[in-house]
Amino acid sequence: MQITVEDVSSVKKTLHIEVPNETVVGELDAAYKQLKKTAKVKGFRPGKAPRSVLERMYKKDVNGDVVSKLIQTSLMEAIREKEYRIVGEPELVEAPELDPAASFKYTASVELRPEIGDINFKEMELTKTLYKATDDEVDAQLQMLRKNGAKREPVAEARPLADGDYAVLTYEGFIGGEPFEGTPLVENQQMKIGSAAMSNQFDEQLVGMGTDDEKEFEITYADTYVNKALAGNTITFKVKVNQVMEEILPELTDEFAKTMGPFESLENLKEEIIKNLTGNYEKRMEQELNEQVFSTLIERHEFEVPDVMVEYELDAILAEAERAFQMNGMSIEQLGKSREELREQYRELAQKQVRRHLLLAAIVQQEKMELSDEELEAGFEDMAAMVGQPLEAIKGFYQSQPDKVEVLKLTLLEKKAVRLIIETSDVKEVEPTLDNAEADADEA
Repeated sequence: MQITVEDVSSVKKTLHIEVPNETVVGELDAAYKQLKKTAKVKGFRPGKAPRSVLERMYKKDVNGDVVSKLIQTSLMEAIREKEYRIVGEPELVEAPELDPAASFKYTASVELRPEIGDINFKEMELTKTLYKATDDEVDAQLQMLRKNGAKREPVAEARPLADGDYAVLTYEGFIGGEPFEGTPLVENQQMKIGSAAMSNQFDEQLVGMGTDDEKEFEITYADTYVNKALAGNTITFKVKVNQVMEEILPELTDEFAKTMGPFESLENLKEEIIKNLTGNYEKRMEQELNEQVFSTLIERHEFEVPDVMVEYELDAILAEAERAFQMNGMSIEQLGKSREELREQYRELAQKQVRRHLLLAAIVQQEKMELSDEELEAGFEDMAAMVGQPLEAIKGFYQSQPDKVEVLKLTLLEKKAVRLIIETSDVKEVEPTLDNAEADADEA
């Protein structure tokens, strides 16, 4: 067998393989010999049909089977001979028809796991921002809880609508004097002034109207308006205000705290808020350190990544996005982008993720890192806490699917490698900057 290698890149090779004619003939002979034992040919006893008859009846099927066997056997032999660590499945590029009187030549493409070498992961300079919960953030959380517990009630004294009020409306939209199907008659619908449910201009027209007031006004929607049913149309609205309502926020008292959960007092509720904020900040600090580690590793070690690994990672990213959308009662299609567009959007992220996995795997191997039974048990406990399921249920799920246990072990080893990197790094602790504080306020 002859093998010629074409280097497409450091991680992709094109193999031109030639199988000698004697091997082709031997495989054909073996195939017809086996077929002769089982073929039922009219006019011949079992096992007595001549090869010429079998060739006339089964040549296409036999040639197809022999080609498949020749490719499978010779390709695996070539990969072993070249000592390639392939990822994914080899791809057949070109294969001619089988000629019993000639050698069999074909072309295949394989992708390889990159050779990274020793990883320089020590003495990184990392920055850890010491985030902590502030009184303003706690107050923002309390105000949000007040908002969630707010009640809408008719205004005590008659007055016109103002920004932030709720109006109970009856309205309908017309184009050219005819009812428009995109804005059918709606009766007694609550709408918050300032929410731009129908548009900012619609809300502006409502401000100043009182109970039982009626009004007619015209709004032109831009071609790019988010609601496609309204976009590009000039619509005349006829509106009646049936009632003016305001939002009544509950007072911040011990009684209010008890309605929010198992809290005895407002102070207990504040303590829980601080606990949650602190937990989120600890995760944020860990994530920021991890990102610095990954960025430094990638800067220190340049290498090509196989396309097939990037495609696998893209599949995982989109599957996770789809699960997140389904949990919120939505679909990816509602984003207005095709899956192909999303794959291109996330391709750079997928490439970085692949580099991260490869680098961490190399460190695990380089440092001969292993996972103890205690560390695996802790991993199960963390998983149970994260998904809110009993520990035994989580362990039972993983034990019934050994492949998922291996994925979990790999994830835990990666985390162990990151901890090792941070431990050997120069970590500078700093207070949050003004930009950090503004970002925190936005998140809160």
